[in-house]
Amino acid sequence: MKTFTKDIRNSPDPDIAGSYNAMQRAGKAAIDLAIQTNTAIVTSINGKVVRIPAAELIKQRQANS
Repeated sequence: MKTFTKDIRNSPDPDIAGSYNAMQRAGKAAIDLAIQTNTAIVTSINGKVVRIPAAELIKQRQANS
C-alpha cells in the first residue's frame, strides 16, 4: 500500500485545496448520522479496516469536547 505525504490543502488548484474541508464536513456528518441511528462507522486506520460502534463515537466526541 502506497502512502501519500502531500497535503491537499497546499494544492495550487483551489478546488482540490477546498476539498479537504468538504471531506472533513462529510466525515462529521457520517459520524453524526451513525450516532443518531446507533450504527457503526467503518474506516481505515493506519491501513487497517476498523469498525467503530456508535457508543465509541459518542465517547470519542465527549473526550474531544
